[in-house]
Amino acid sequence: MKPFIPLPTNYNPYDLLRVYTYYRTLLGGALVLMFEGHIADKVLGQDNPTIFLYTSIAYTLINFTTLVLLLRVKLSPSQKQLFALLLLDIASLILLMHSSGGAPSTLGYLLLIAAAASGILLRSRTAIFLAALASIAVIAESIYRVINNTIIDSTNVFFSAGALGALIFITTIIFRYLTKKIHSSNAEALNQAIRAASVQQLAQQILERMRTGIMVLDKDNQISLFNNSAAKLLTLDANTEPRLNSIPELQEKVTHWQKTQQNPSPILNKFNEGSDEVKVNFAKLDPGKDSHTLIFLEDNRAITQHAQQLKLASLGRLTASIAHEIRNPLGAISHASQLLSEDNALIPGNKRLVAIINSHTKRVNQIIENILQLSRRRIATPQNIRLDEWLPIFIADYSASKGDLHKPQIDCLAADAIHAKFDVGQLQQVLTNLCDNGIRYSNPPAGCPHLVIEAGINNQQPFIKVIDFGVGISGENLTHLFEPFFTTENTGSGLGLYICKELCEANQALISYSHTHEGLSCFHIQLAHPDKVL
Repeated sequence: MKPFIPLPTNYNPYDLLRVYTYYRTLLGGALVLMFEGHIADKVLGQDNPTIFLYTSIAYTLINFTTLVLLLRVKLSPSQKQLFALLLLDIASLILLMHSSGGAPSTLGYLLLIAAAASGILLRSRTAIFLAALASIAVIAESIYRVINNTIIDSTNVFFSAGALGALIFITTIIFRYLTKKIHSSNAEALNQAIRAASVQQLAQQILERMRTGIMVLDKDNQISLFNNSAAKLLTLDANTEPRLNSIPELQEKVTHWQKTQQNPSPILNKFNEGSDEVKVNFAKLDPGKDSHTLIFLEDNRAITQHAQQLKLASLGRLTASIAHEIRNPLGAISHASQLLSEDNALIPGNKRLVAIINSHTKRVNQIIENILQLSRRRIATPQNIRLDEWLPIFIADYSASKGDLHKPQIDCLAADAIHAKFDVGQLQQVLTNLCDNGIRYSNPPAGCPHLVIEAGINNQQPFIKVIDFGVGISGENLTHLFEPFFTTENTGSGLGLYICKELCEANQALISYSHTHEGLSCFHIQLAHPDKVL
């Protein structure tokens, strides 16, 4: 059932009353001028000119005063005031009719306008009561004429009075019915408008809270609408009107899609440092040729994260079973090699072979540990972190874990009040792996490894940089840098950077490798915005 909103109880008939008062004032003035100008002498005041003159003058003055008050005060009249004004109209018109020949005269039909006004302005019962008073007054005036023998044909007078009274009732009822229908239609229209506004507001809230960015281009490729997600993904200023030509790569894809209806490269490359990796799709709002273009923008990192979780779930089940099967024979091999190394009769050449066995069993065991770490990894629980306070604590703990002999020099460069969102334990694991990697490949200038950890904000997104002073990674190895089991060392497992990448994607962060302006090796982590819902 559709909810119905009734007409408000504070309905203001001020405008209708003002129009009706203009009519009453003009009517009274016209009657006075016509009477004084001897126009229609056989109709106006033919029985009693004095009553007609004074009544029309008084009627005009009262109406003029009422009009002045309405224009100056502009208050909504009450039902009692409306009833009094309309009753005054009826009384004045009855006197004018009486002085001009009674019910058979044409002045009596002016009562129909007053009856129509009562049907519009008054409530149903009050309007019917006023119509009854007017009908009684008309009939009483006719009876008065018959009693005083001022008429010749009483039948015609009573017929005219009865017809006029019936018309007064009919007019009141019809206009009251029409007024109720208009009020009902207005209330229904108001109800529909409120519902439409509510649906529009709800749709707007849904659109603004969607994680998918929505952008609408008109037929001239001007941006006519975009939501908050689109503004964040494209780093747009929500307080200004952006233009498509300010995003050249997106403009190129829109032009290509509009010409070919194909989007061969849905990924929008990182067009601004620190921006998200954006996936773009297009659609037409209408099937017409000049239809608006609808653009869907999605955070590709979130999509990659979901796919990665599915991949890791299957990988975890597989690697857990494989690692379990390998670990038992590997333990037996390691134990046998240790017993063999304790044999004093072993020649030096065989001892070298045993040492190789022990070294490689430890390496395989480390690979198994890393694989199990991936398969057992808990779900990320990101929380807000203040990096400028957390990083010094991490550096102190990390340096202490290395001991005094291998203690590295780590400089922390962090601006004030840098907030980010990341799982604390997983961020510690990522930075530990990166620091271990930096120490391993760093070129110590003064006998000890030197690292720099920098934190800041770029385009409203926090970042962490781990900089070392090593020779860096060659271009041929850069494309395989974050692949599992890729390593340039015989002793490495090739899973350290892969684990870092997986942990970053689990927290919707982006890790990349680059060189600083000074040519130093740098791992760059773009963290999620602290207000972003993960």
